Amino acid sequence: MNTNRKIYTAILLLLFSTVIFSCRKHLMELNENPNGADPGTTNPDLVLSTVLTESAKSFVTLGYGDIAGVMQHTQKDGWAGGHNNYDWGNSNSWTGYYDILRNNEFVYNKAIEKNYEAHQGITLVMKSLMYGLITDLWGDAPYSQALKGEEGGNENTFPVFDKQESIYDSILANLEKANTLLSKTEYNDPPIGSADIFYNGDITKWRKLANSLALRYYMRLSVKKPDVAKTGIEKIAGDPSAYPVITSAGDDAGMVFPGNSDMDSWPSYAVPQSDSSNYRRIKMANTLVKELLRLNDPRITVWANRVEISIYLDPTLSGSQSFIKDTVMDGELRRVRFISSGYLSSKNLTVNDINQDPHYVGLPTALNAPQLYNLSPTAEQAARNPHVSWVNTDFSAGNANGRKAKIMTAAEVNFILAEAAAIYGWNAGDAETLYKSAIKASFDAWGLTSQYAAYISQPEVEFDGTQEQIITQKWISSWAAATEAWFDWRRTGYPELHGVAGRSLAPELPVRFYYPLEERNLNSANTSAASERLETTTLSADGSDGVKNSPWSKPWVIQGTGKPW
Repeated sequence: MNTNRKIYTAILLLLFSTVIFSCRKHLMELNENPNGADPGTTNPDLVLSTVLTESAKSFVTLGYGDIAGVMQHTQKDGWAGGHNNYDWGNSNSWTGYYDILRNNEFVYNKAIEKNYEAHQGITLVMKSLMYGLITDLWGDAPYSQALKGEEGGNENTFPVFDKQESIYDSILANLEKANTLLSKTEYNDPPIGSADIFYNGDITKWRKLANSLALRYYMRLSVKKPDVAKTGIEKIAGDPSAYPVITSAGDDAGMVFPGNSDMDSWPSYAVPQSDSSNYRRIKMANTLVKELLRLNDPRITVWANRVEISIYLDPTLSGSQSFIKDTVMDGELRRVRFISSGYLSSKNLTVNDINQDPHYVGLPTALNAPQLYNLSPTAEQAARNPHVSWVNTDFSAGNANGRKAKIMTAAEVNFILAEAAAIYGWNAGDAETLYKSAIKASFDAWGLTSQYAAYISQPEVEFDGTQEQIITQKWISSWAAATEAWFDWRRTGYPELHGVAGRSLAPELPVRFYYPLEERNLNSANTSAASERLETTTLSADGSDGVKNSPWSKPWVIQGTGKPW
């Protein structure tokens, strides 16, 4: 009897254990996300590819989007508040940037685990790039305690904002480490290949990017920490074998969009022939157009379309006549709208209110009704205005006809070194040679190599050694990457750009983004502490979140410099 009871008990325990194990296994299977990736088995190169593509998209979305409006490369003639007027409200978010950094950290940790030194170097470069963008856009930001939410604890859930100075210092240290990791001749890493959409696994080019980015951030510190900047730039410029940099357009860091859908296309694609297309809304800005025309700069032909119908005020016309006619003017056949002075009077306009350039016409800054500019035949938002230059049709294609979303270029590197030599007197090379090399690299990148010699020989372009000329040329070359031009303008005050009193949110350009609304709500104490460290200005009250967290309050990097206004 006792033996049978023991047997029955054992059988029951076995059945119970089997049921429990099955249920647990079933519940575990139910809790697996069929659409998610298992961190334990995910190929880190697949995640690295996402890091690179999303980073490139972030840079071009800013540099071709609203910051191109701030830097007056373009203006919008529809839905223009953030682009033309700096009316960002609560639209500035860094969530996407931290998502990129989170994925990047996953790849870095996998590389540490497997002793993949090339992967470590690449991810340190990307970490530096994205944290550099965050601190450049906002100032102080979560850094040392960021990306640790899964570890729990109050300090990880609500991270402090590291000071901008310390973030720059850490970025430069990481880029130094990346240069060392990427300097080896042999690696334990498996080939990266096509997962590397920047350089197809060419580690030498990644090393050049690391040192080129270091030049960028040393120049950021040129006024606030000149001794650090001088030492860093001279170290890199003085030893190209130990610190190679990007010197030719073929090594530019960037990405060509596949162009298969709105999600993997140039920002202005969005089904370009539709009325909702962002391509249709963005037009050339008068500021850039005028400068390109003044310098006889052929890059305007690559970046802009000619006006479809030019305007000509015909003194022989009487009354309020206006008509369109194909006619030969200046030796070429073109479509012209002839108008009389009476026609202008009937519209309450004067000759100063129209632009009669026969080829290129840009939108002036922050117009109240940009869709009406230059006798547009329709008042609708984002009108098909034939009297204003649209961005070149190439940018309406999903892949922008092979145009790259640019991260770092040879033009930028040479301009940095030219400024270091000419303005600060640092041992960075011959300033004039570097200046010319920068412009040539830009021409090469846009397929205009054959026109470089004629351009550089013009008196208006010949090197004069001033910071204004160097930075203005750098601003021109930053087409579709205007974010970097914004940070240069903030540091130097060049080119001399302004808002428009009564039209833009403030009469001067902003210097930073608002801290994101979600951070102000969820991490309010640390956001407030960071806001208190901003330097308020006479323009700070023009923002919409008080005088502290304002686009016109200065972050550490320009505090006390007297720049840019």
